[in-house]
Amino acid sequence: MKSLKYLLKLYYSEYFTLMGRTLLIYALFKFLNYIIVLITSKRIKGSKTRFLFHKNINILLNIICFTLIFILWLPYLKSVMTIISFISAGLTIAIREIILNLFAGVYIKAKKPFKLEDRINIDGITGDVVLINNLSFKLLEVEDKDNGEQSTGLIVNIPNSYVFSKSLKNYNTAFKYVWDEITINIKIDSDIEKNKKEIMDIINSNEIVNQIPKKMRKEIKQSTVDYRIYYNHLEPIIYTKINNDHIELNLRFLTHPKKTRIIEDYIWTNILEKYKSKKIDLFIN
Repeated sequence: MKSLKYLLKLYYSEYFTLMGRTLLIYALFKFLNYIIVLITSKRIKGSKTRFLFHKNINILLNIICFTLIFILWLPYLKSVMTIISFISAGLTIAIREIILNLFAGVYIKAKKPFKLEDRINIDGITGDVVLINNLSFKLLEVEDKDNGEQSTGLIVNIPNSYVFSKSLKNYNTAFKYVWDEITINIKIDSDIEKNKKEIMDIINSNEIVNQIPKKMRKEIKQSTVDYRIYYNHLEPIIYTKINNDHIELNLRFLTHPKKTRIIEDYIWTNILEKYKSKKIDLFIN
């Protein structure tokens, strides 16, 4: 009986020593990561470059750290696996979501349905991706289109598993430009062609919008390797519609999703100026 107690004591003391060494290795690598970040923070210029460097260093150090821990525990894995087999069934149920998030994290890194700084919409939430972790990703939330898709300043944490169960819209998958539309109401008896010309002069005078069709053609050409995408018309265009007592001129143009509000502000400011000088016949109800 005494010999059995001695063996048990010896057995558990070995595992306590292993756990101590494991914690020591983990702490050393965390300290090493902290030192590297501290040294490089002042030397690497550019916030994005610095962020990506620190992220990659963290991943590399974690791989080395867990490899060393695995080697340390390798001679004892048979005994450990025997213990784990008794509790694995219960743990599988308890950590099902964690496992699913981990697999989804691997899928995100491998297939890249979105990447850092992409603007996406998932489960009704729109935002810019600011961080991708093993279990979740974070969005800097933006408001809906009616409010100009401006940042709310809120960080939203979303489980990685959402990429499997929720619909995902990526504003930047094939190309970084999206279509935007503005409806300008003019009087029913207005000269339509004259008003269209004045509006087209405004949109074509915007340097950002003016350069996009050329860039868009290049991006579409590159994306046709992976996607069946084509457009017949990329320049700004105006569609006409009669609506009761006025005419709707729907201005459609390409824009960068993060610059939509700036461009819309530019267009409306110039439309108001032309309305005051009686060059555009706005219908004001």
